[in-house]
Amino acid sequence: MGAKFENSDELQKFADRIRLHAIRSMHANKGGHVGGVLSLCELMAVLYGKVMDYDPENPQNEDRDKVVLSKGHCGPALYSALALSGFFPEEQLLTLNQNGGHLPSHCDMNKTTGIDMTTGSLGQGASTAAGMALGKKMLGRKGTVYLILGDGELNEGQVWEAAMFAKQHRLDNLVVFVDWNHQQLDGYTEGICDMGNIENLFRAFGFRAVTVDGHSTEAVEKAVVQAVSEKDGVPKCIVLDTVKGKGWSVTEGKTGIHHIAITDEMMAEAEKEFAGKEL
Repeated sequence: MGAKFENSDELQKFADRIRLHAIRSMHANKGGHVGGVLSLCELMAVLYGKVMDYDPENPQNEDRDKVVLSKGHCGPALYSALALSGFFPEEQLLTLNQNGGHLPSHCDMNKTTGIDMTTGSLGQGASTAAGMALGKKMLGRKGTVYLILGDGELNEGQVWEAAMFAKQHRLDNLVVFVDWNHQQLDGYTEGICDMGNIENLFRAFGFRAVTVDGHSTEAVEKAVVQAVSEKDGVPKCIVLDTVKGKGWSVTEGKTGIHHIAITDEMMAEAEKEFAGKEL
């Protein structure tokens, strides 16, 4: 059922492989949404490397777990996880956003094997994920729907309409992740439209919510396992406290890295940096 890793050390190496392949992919495209891509890599490692039920040989199985990357501009993180899990050849990652290719800059379920929902118009992924979770319940299907939101994306009212819907319909097969990397396109989230305590916000909308270190594969895995195990009619939210651009010295902890060009020189330095991790 896909690549499975036994412990947090193996999962961290998987996360760093996802990170490196995503950087390579964006370099081939001459740039990308590097900051938000790199802050998601540990989550992708936990989902595809440990907790999710999926089969790359049968991606249309309706009883499988599903992922909706609502922040669809961060597709390279998901594409890398899919390629490394056997959904398509790894060399295809170097065709990101090329004409005639299968990896558009925003996720498209009609073009990429393993993508469960077309996303990129921020906020809309929340509604589609809630609908998918309700559909599973109505049809008696197994599996969890995992929704990934950006913290800046929470400024969209549609997110909160979907949250009310999820509570009303008792969607305990929906797990929402918020990539709380503290920055959005043009600045820090707190300075643009401060959402306050995100965990408490989701609780106010009827979710069971928790905040964890989004770069600890152990903490993320524990939170996901707990959320999936609770079949109590309550949707779940896991707030991932992350760093934009995590894991690459060029971008980690920096500002102005929402979308950057990746030069050949930068890529060469990245290859050296990741070689030291013995992936």
